[in-house]
Amino acid sequence: MNLDIPLALVLLIGLSLVFDFLNGFHDSSNIVATVIFSGAMPPRPALLIAAAAHFAGPFLFGVAVATTVGDGLVDIDLLHTSVVISALLSAVVWNLVTWYLGIPSSSSHALVGGLIGAAIVANGPGVVLIPGLVKILIALLVSPPLGLLTGFVIMQITLWLGRGAAPSINNLFRRLQVLTLVGLGLSHGTNDGQKTMGVITLGLVVSGRLDHFAVPLWVVAVSASAIALGTSLGGWRLIRTLGGKMFRIRPIHGFTSQIAGASVILGAALLGGPVSTTQVMSSAIMGVGAAERISQVRWMILRDMLVAWLLTIPVTAGLAALAWLVLPAL
Repeated sequence: MNLDIPLALVLLIGLSLVFDFLNGFHDSSNIVATVIFSGAMPPRPALLIAAAAHFAGPFLFGVAVATTVGDGLVDIDLLHTSVVISALLSAVVWNLVTWYLGIPSSSSHALVGGLIGAAIVANGPGVVLIPGLVKILIALLVSPPLGLLTGFVIMQITLWLGRGAAPSINNLFRRLQVLTLVGLGLSHGTNDGQKTMGVITLGLVVSGRLDHFAVPLWVVAVSASAIALGTSLGGWRLIRTLGGKMFRIRPIHGFTSQIAGASVILGAALLGGPVSTTQVMSSAIMGVGAAERISQVRWMILRDMLVAWLLTIPVTAGLAALAWLVLPAL
């Protein structure tokens, strides 16, 4: 066996796990921000519970998203490991930049953009599988407004059910957020953790280590571990953005936004649709706030988010294409 292949595969797996770790670190804000800022739980226990739920998610709900990302977006028969490595480099750089700037961006968009950019520059536009691309784009585009609508509706229902209740009902919402935190962590681990599983399995197929696309159990385990570790450490810049800058989060907001986000994210995962947890949770939080009073939401925060969301796919596609051109020289 050519020594270049295992070395490239080791690099691919290593970068995949770095991406997975950063995904958990980056997206932990989506999971714990409302729990922390509503006063339901201290930061460290919230992050540890979320991390444990992230680890368990893929084992409980399957790997449909991994198949969509790894086997449905680009033609495996035309790929080389350098394409996947270039995509991962691009996604890792983008996650680090947006984390440093405190801008909630989409790791899903970054990975999709990276794969498309590197694959096209290496093999031409024909390498992209249009049905898979359409499925991914629909999931990414529909999920944010669905999160907004779901958050709005669930908040309205909760306000109606709790009409006339004493202020002590906030204590109930604080306790219930332990359960909703677990549910949201399971859904995020199921959806986002699978993207790394799909990329590693794609690398195994491309390098000839697997003869068909099927996610091995060890890939599920290491990917779940990496995203759980990243989640446990928490990206505080983004936690502050989602938990403290949109509006003043109270226990009822944390409870309802977590139910809304978990419903959309887990539903998409079961259907094999990769979604951006950042987009879904940001939209759900705003929908919850708007249901109570539209004016309390600081809508200008959306500007930075929208810019990041619009730029992610084209920028990461360009970075991945550049990486693919530079890699042979290295």
